Amino acid sequence: MAGPPRNHTGFLDVRRLDHRTVGTVPRVREESRLTVVGIGADGWAGLSERAKAVLTDAEVVFGGPRQLAYLRSGALQVPWPSPLLPALDGLLAEHAGRKICVLASGDPLLSGIGTTLVKRLGIENVEILPTLSSVTLARARLGWPAEETEVVTVVGRDVHRVNRVLAPGRRILVLGSTRAALDDLLKARGYEESRVTVLEELGGPDERVHHADSTALSILAIECAGPPLSLVGGLPDDAFEHDGQLTKRDLRASALARLAPTPGELLWDVGAGAGSVAIEWSRVHPSNRAIAVERDPERAARIGRNADTLGVPELRVVLGSAPEALDLPKPDAIFVGGGLTVPGALDACLATGARIVAHGVTLESEQALARAYGEHGGELVRLSVEQAAPLGGFTGWTPARTVTQWSITP
Repeated sequence: MAGPPRNHTGFLDVRRLDHRTVGTVPRVREESRLTVVGIGADGWAGLSERAKAVLTDAEVVFGGPRQLAYLRSGALQVPWPSPLLPALDGLLAEHAGRKICVLASGDPLLSGIGTTLVKRLGIENVEILPTLSSVTLARARLGWPAEETEVVTVVGRDVHRVNRVLAPGRRILVLGSTRAALDDLLKARGYEESRVTVLEELGGPDERVHHADSTALSILAIECAGPPLSLVGGLPDDAFEHDGQLTKRDLRASALARLAPTPGELLWDVGAGAGSVAIEWSRVHPSNRAIAVERDPERAARIGRNADTLGVPELRVVLGSAPEALDLPKPDAIFVGGGLTVPGALDACLATGARIVAHGVTLESEQALARAYGEHGGELVRLSVEQAAPLGGFTGWTPARTVTQWSITP
């Protein structure tokens, strides 16, 4: 019987596979040109027979020096260069037409090279053969259920990402951090009473589970003890470092409700001040992205510090004024907290077709929003917030400045 149809490159041609062969992509490729093999600290012994066969048959194997040392085959071994990503396409092209294997740690799709290769080449051209990931082994050692464990990777990223998920009683596994860096972060956030466990060389002969620092390949497990900080929009104003130029809590909650963040979306925060809207947008989901545009250098630096403190260090800060500074990736939503009276600023935002929420405090900015409402529709509201405060021997209401809010969803 003839095998599955293949295209001119030798890869399976998924467009010609019928439903009896596969749903959308083949479950197992018989002769995949590029196979990603997950390997653990137990090395060659821990591989499946399928993985051993693929590696034995390979002509070229890419991987880190530690992973390549486990090999028992005569394939050409190519250590990954540093940095890897700029060189990746060239390396693959250099060995095109040969049987290629790539070694990865554990599960290649868990913050691994497998994810990059699938995105670049398509799953029809990449076979993934995972083994037990370090995360799975760590949970097994600790007895932590998957559905109750948060996993944060800081491999090649900022350790401040951990701040976003800190919460009392939460269980967190951190990949790629040192114990010292994590201890400093927890202390700064008031979580120094948290229990940190170091799990190193999991699955290998040198496996250790302890509470000291380590230079070995480790996962850090946190059992959190510290103050709560909600992920719902409207954090207390004192959660942010600011000079008074801040979208206040109740108004921020209203703006975020209308901005309606969903996972993976990009926000522009124009006239960002302390960056509070961009930061809270980013905290909704780890895949959310935001760009804060601020013309004042001191405030721009402050936004970066706030982003670190609140766990979204990838937030991008652009120093400049609208509309000149708005040559940016196309957004899904825009918050305009300043610059409404600058000619062309609001028009540049409208031209993106994104959802927009804008706040005006002055008479001039309110007039700009009224014109926008008249020309484009949407929703125009005035928000007035008053707080109870001592008044003599009694209690009275202290009003904040009334804010005009215009929002539109194209």
